[in-house]
Amino acid sequence: MTDTPKYNVVRSVDEWLAKLTPEEYHVLREAGTERAFTGEYTDTKTVGVYRCRACDAELFRSQDKFDSHCGWPSFDYVDEERVELREDRGYGMVRTEVRCRNCGSHLGHVFDGEGYTPRNQRYCINSISLTLEPAEDA
Repeated sequence: MTDTPKYNVVRSVDEWLAKLTPEEYHVLREAGTERAFTGEYTDTKTVGVYRCRACDAELFRSQDKFDSHCGWPSFDYVDEERVELREDRGYGMVRTEVRCRNCGSHLGHVFDGEGYTPRNQRYCINSISLTLEPAEDA
């Protein structure tokens, strides 16, 4: 019996390094974090779809983005068929990591919304892990 790959997009380290910039690779493949308030999508209001920068899979929609003032783009809803959630015990704390379900790339973390959103979730995502596809009529 042959094991089925967990992700639809599987690449070697060398293939990822050829596709991504060093900064993108660090965040997406090594679970790094970009500095707060430096990402291109932190404050954008553009209507559209946010895709995984590593594999182009649709991840988030602009109508679920909100101003959390935390320094990273924040969403209050995800389709769990598009992302996977994993326990992250790094840096001496327990958090929930958000990964692309299509390629396994690190996107960010989810936190209780602390009253920010109707759904009480804050998906805090690195801008560098995303690309924005503006809506055609926007």
